[in-house]
Order: sequence, then C-alpha cells, then structure tokens
Amino acid sequence: MNLRVFDDPESVGRAAADLVAQALLDGARTLVLAGGSTPHRAYQLLAQRRLPWGRVAVLFGDERCVSPDDPESNYWMAYRDLLSRVHPFSVHRMPGELGAEEAAGLYAAVVRLYAPLDLVLLGMGPDGHTASLFPGHRALGADGEVVAVHGAPKPPPDRVSLSLATLRQARRVVFLVTGEDKAEALARAGRGDVPAGMIPGAEYLADRAAAGG
Repeated sequence: MNLRVFDDPESVGRAAADLVAQALLDGARTLVLAGGSTPHRAYQLLAQRRLPWGRVAVLFGDERCVSPDDPESNYWMAYRDLLSRVHPFSVHRMPGELGAEEAAGLYAAVVRLYAPLDLVLLGMGPDGHTASLFPGHRALGADGEVVAVHGAPKPPPDRVSLSLATLRQARRVVFLVTGEDKAEALARAGRGDVPAGMIPGAEYLADRAAAGG
C-alpha cells in the first residue's frame, strides 16, 4: 500500500494541494475532484495558487442526486472552495438533479472524451466506500464509464459515480483520508477488502489518526 502519513488533517490538505499543483505544472490535463469534508482544505489552498488552470478539464468522481446549489452537492462544495476562484478550461459537473440514470448516461459521454483520466482525487468513508461505490453494492460490478447508484446505504439513496473500471484505468489515483473513524477502513483497504482498496497503484495521504496512530 502506497501510504504517506501526516500529523493532522491540515497537513494532509497541504500535501494534497502540493501534489495537485505539481501534477498540473507537470502537464496533467484532467483533474477529478472528490466530495466530502477531507478535500475541503486542499481546495481552499489550491485556489490561492497561480497554476495553469486554462489547460485543465475538471470532472467529478461522484455526485448525489440533488440540485447543484444544494449544500449536499459535491459540485457546490468544489465551486465554493475552488472553482469560483480559478478558471479551468472546462468544468464538467454530474447533473444529478436529472436523476441517476440520465445523469450517468450523459456523464459517460464526457468521461469517454477524456479517458484515461490524469489525476483522480478520492475520499474514503468509514465503511471503506469511495466515490459512491459502497461495499457489497451491485454498482461495484457495473459496466461502462459511469454508474447510476440506487439504494446507497447512506442518504441520499440515489447517486452517480465513476465506475470502478474507470477509476482503475486512471493514470493516477490519490486518496485523502483523515480521522480516527477511518482507521479500520484504511486497514481493510490495505488488504483490498473494501472498494477504496480495489484500485491498483492508488496512493493514500492520511493523518495519524486514520493511519492508526
């Protein structure tokens, strides 16, 4: 397991911002953003940097089936912290408000334009899920680039997610993991027992709490 451990969530955010900045300077043209609380600080820091955003296409790893200005929307969080302050070449949000099936179909065409994706940021839940791919859920085995997720074990039940196949084909995948409640899931990811551990070559940036001290 390619794991780097940092003292605290602030240090993870700074390391993630440094990693993304260097990737963009080195020529990455596609950046996939994660939702959740852990990437929040990284996005704030990236918004303060002068980077070649004009050649970058921004995509998303997953989205809840809510409107884009809903507080639960991954797009809204990324827009508030980062995208309203920088100017990427293009931003492709998942139109979750259309419903999981239609949004997945539309977004699959977008992913096909850019695949394989250059840099994908992901989070991890206490159950080991990543994006909206949950342990034991049928969406894990879905074909195609993007999957409609129904019956997610945490609300809202309807979501849209990049498929496991798309994540495995990406050139670089980086997980941001913080908090003691993620420690068991991170250990299970190291054994490949949960979706967050099913992407060969993925990198993990974790704080000491998530890494079990």
